[in-house]
Amino acid sequence: MQLHDVWFVLIAVLWIGYFFLEGFDFGIGVLTKPLARNTAERRVLINTIGPVWDGNEVWLLTAGGATFAAFPDWYATLFSGFYIPLLVILVCLIVRGVAFEYRHKRDGARWQRNWEEALFWTSLIPAFLWGVAFANIVRGVDIDAQKNYTGGLWDLLNPYALLGGLVTLALFTFHGSVFAVLKTVGEIRDRARTAALWSGLATAVLALAFLIWTQAEHGNGRSLAALIVAVIALVGALAANQLRRDGWAFSLSGATIVAAVAMLFLALFPDVMPSTLNPEWSLTVSNAASSPYTLKVMTVVAAIFTPLVLLYQGWTYWVFRKRIGVQHIPGHDPAAPLDQA
Repeated sequence: MQLHDVWFVLIAVLWIGYFFLEGFDFGIGVLTKPLARNTAERRVLINTIGPVWDGNEVWLLTAGGATFAAFPDWYATLFSGFYIPLLVILVCLIVRGVAFEYRHKRDGARWQRNWEEALFWTSLIPAFLWGVAFANIVRGVDIDAQKNYTGGLWDLLNPYALLGGLVTLALFTFHGSVFAVLKTVGEIRDRARTAALWSGLATAVLALAFLIWTQAEHGNGRSLAALIVAVIALVGALAANQLRRDGWAFSLSGATIVAAVAMLFLALFPDVMPSTLNPEWSLTVSNAASSPYTLKVMTVVAAIFTPLVLLYQGWTYWVFRKRIGVQHIPGHDPAAPLDQA
């Protein structure tokens, strides 16, 4: 295996890690509207990811940086061709971060409600658009002989990509529901378990259609194995949720994300961005890669710093491992009326 193959695998691992961790972040953000019935419950949901959400986004920065350094042509074509959806994702992530930090800066109900509304939409939109983007990468886009994207925005909104967006939205919502069950106590935990059931069933229908479509059009033996693992993990997560085995349910919902994203990369390899105009114009791990020297330096740096990052992030999750409920929210009145805001 050559270094450009190694870095394709490493970038795949970074994206898998990002979707595993940020997936339940997005899911919690989406659930703040349908699941929480009052301000205290919304605070409970937000607090489950409050200490870790920013660390989870480090995986996105690292994945983007590694793509830029290891496969500059892939990075350039991807970010120029997908400019508008990626810009929308970036704006959402910025506003989402501001919402986390600014929501509690004032006591006014309107102020907090507006930031909660922003948190909901800036979780839902990226959860959908990431699926659209990766579905288009696997499907292929209009790339010419000069490695430039020649299509338009509407070309990206094809049925396959839109289904991919629905899959990631449903899957992240399911992952977030299972995480809420794992991290909360009281009535909100019971509702989260019910939400996990229904969002998991929706995920099963959408994901099965999408993954079978992917396998039929772009798959191979390796991607088929990943598809089978994804299906088994999703069924196991649903069963574990119903059996109240919360740790297993979360682990298996995460395994579903890992297997599903791995399947996309396995179906893609050795391309990194196929061309629908001419297969010979596709970007591959060899023609889009940096020089061998660059890849060697990157490998050394990654070998030194990756274990440190993993240790620190693991320690963060361990410190903030306990469940929380409305009784842990300062100033909460148990007799406060429910609201639908």
